[in-house]
Amino acid sequence: MADRLTARDAIARVASGFTELPVPEGMSAPDGPIAWQGYDEQRARAARRTGEQESVICGTGLVGATEAVLISFEFGFLGGSLGERTGDRLEAAYTHARERRLPVVSLIATGGSRMQEGMRALAQLQRVARQSALTRAAGLPQVAVVRDPTTGGGWATLGAGADVILALPGAQIGFAGSRVRPPEADPHAYTAEAQWAAGQVDAVVRLEELPGTLARWLRLLTGGSPTPLPAASDAAGRPPAADHAAESRRSLQPAPPPRALGRAGLPATGWDAVLQARSPRRPRAAACLDAYFETRESISGDRCGGVDRGMLCGFGLYEGRTIAYAAQCGTPTLPAGYRTAARLIRLADRLSVPVLTLIDTPGAANDADAERAGAGAAIADLFGAVATARVPVTTLLIGEGGSGGALALAAPHNTWVTPDSYFSVIAPEQAAAILKRGPEATRATADQLRLRPQDLVDLGIARGIVPAPPPEEGSSP
Repeated sequence: MADRLTARDAIARVASGFTELPVPEGMSAPDGPIAWQGYDEQRARAARRTGEQESVICGTGLVGATEAVLISFEFGFLGGSLGERTGDRLEAAYTHARERRLPVVSLIATGGSRMQEGMRALAQLQRVARQSALTRAAGLPQVAVVRDPTTGGGWATLGAGADVILALPGAQIGFAGSRVRPPEADPHAYTAEAQWAAGQVDAVVRLEELPGTLARWLRLLTGGSPTPLPAASDAAGRPPAADHAAESRRSLQPAPPPRALGRAGLPATGWDAVLQARSPRRPRAAACLDAYFETRESISGDRCGGVDRGMLCGFGLYEGRTIAYAAQCGTPTLPAGYRTAARLIRLADRLSVPVLTLIDTPGAANDADAERAGAGAAIADLFGAVATARVPVTTLLIGEGGSGGALALAAPHNTWVTPDSYFSVIAPEQAAAILKRGPEATRATADQLRLRPQDLVDLGIARGIVPAPPPEEGSSP
């Protein structure tokens, strides 16, 4: 079990200059909306024990250099449960975030809805979900830090509904709390580590690393600027929050493609292009990203139970501005990889962040497990995300471009290639087999497919070939 911080301790760990928001006024009937006997006394005891008047504290503070709205749960107050007064505070916090153009950080520790308020408590989940959706539509990021425990409706709204989810090690996380799970359930499945492995959490972060990690994430998700996100104004000078993202997208510049890291010249033949792209000495996506970004943070998982470690997705800083990235790592891409990339592109679109994609795959995974996991639907979803993105998408082909499994990540009319790459409707070996040619015909088939970098430019598939930087003086070519 992870250490349980109080709500105020959790805030103090990650933020400075915290200022609590005014508490909304509210009336309540004796013992609450369903007259649960003894409920008033339970709340009074919780207040004496914790020093708090409700299960959540809301305010503003600096996380690193970024001002944010902070929501922190006090588990000692009736198990951090959500009731009507909790909903009042949460709604006020989200409203303040939209009015001030601030990101929202939720430090969650809750057992779910407050049973002493019956269905009136459960209905707060709809209220929170609406506030989260309005904030999302306004182009403001939401980050959840999942503490121990986070279960029930709190996980299913503030937690799992956030754009980026960080979890403390050992935290108990799941829709089902420990007292309502099937007796035979594996307790490990309800931990932060298991949720990360299943693609439900972006990262498990140690408490001592949380302040720095959270500060980097907020800087990235707010475009690299520590100031509140700007908003467009209407004719009367009022900032319509929902129009902010559209206004920001109009002036966005596309991400410049990274320089090629390889030293290969242009291939003479189609088969040479294939061999260069498949060379184990060729730089891979991680090296390209590290050379391109000043700093970067990764998202992980498709939120459907799957993770593809061969698809790197996240946000990085390039010359002081945020760029989102989705990069294949040279392996067959799993359905989870396509869904994670689609999730990344849609999040970048909401936040008005340009996207860089790196293509390097022999193709989509096509085994039985991939088909059962919905390979076709996942690829279709990524095609749709790229096609409908309103932010600029830039693509660099750095290695193999195997058929539709690679094309799904490509930006129409803004794809670049390196000398170490090829792009083909189908791999030469498979093309020869389909045409009932022998293995000896593979090389000639590669030439027929016109898959070389220079062919791709001639065909209008690529805008140009990205050169490698010149060798340093005294180094060998």
